[in-house]
Amino acid sequence: MSGHSKWSTIKHKKGAADAKRGKIFSRISKDITLAAKNGGGDPDMNPKLRTVLLKARAENMPSDNIDRAIKKGTGELPGVVYEEFVYEGYAPNGVAVIVEVTTDNKNRAASEIRSTFTKRGGNLAGANAVAFMFNRCGQFLISKDQVDEEKLMDIALEAGAEDIKTEAEGYEVLAPITEYDSVSQALSEAGIEVESSELAYLPETLTPISDASDAKSIMNLIDALDDLDDVQNVFHSADFAEGILDEE
Repeated sequence: MSGHSKWSTIKHKKGAADAKRGKIFSRISKDITLAAKNGGGDPDMNPKLRTVLLKARAENMPSDNIDRAIKKGTGELPGVVYEEFVYEGYAPNGVAVIVEVTTDNKNRAASEIRSTFTKRGGNLAGANAVAFMFNRCGQFLISKDQVDEEKLMDIALEAGAEDIKTEAEGYEVLAPITEYDSVSQALSEAGIEVESSELAYLPETLTPISDASDAKSIMNLIDALDDLDDVQNVFHSADFAEGILDEE
């Protein structure tokens, strides 16, 4: 999502971030283990691992946790075997939803996701039901106190970014998947801290949400999905009106 919709969602999530610190570390650990399994444990030779490690350090993840996750991926320590899946569905008001899952038990994950959609007024859909509505790319959100626009454009575009949008809350940098690592590394080397950095599914068409009750119903589903242990990321097409997520 672009604009205030994405930024307000980030602020909404930050309110519960401290309470979910263990969940954040668990998600990053899975990403590290998978990256190390697929590309080796040396970040200099493994761009995916290098990018995940940047996120781990941004979240102040303990070094011991990082080392264990890498060694599980390389087989130096015993660990579970993870698989990655993508589920698609709809939240209330026809909002498209994509859920990224990393799990050691596909049947459990599928059952929990289906149940969560049903209980929260949404419905799980089949493969490619909503994926065509989204663009897969790298996304970085950066607050304006980190860097001025001209400097950011020089750094990001030189590193391979394809678009930089300036919003009231900050900057949104978009990059092709193939350039995600190089942009991430360039921002890190320039000392620019990001509010959010991910390989995202960005909706091509947004669904405007201006009613507080509708917004609450949608976020109840999004938050419930986000709370599931097997869920890594949740993306949606809702475009929330300014301040609507702050309403009781």
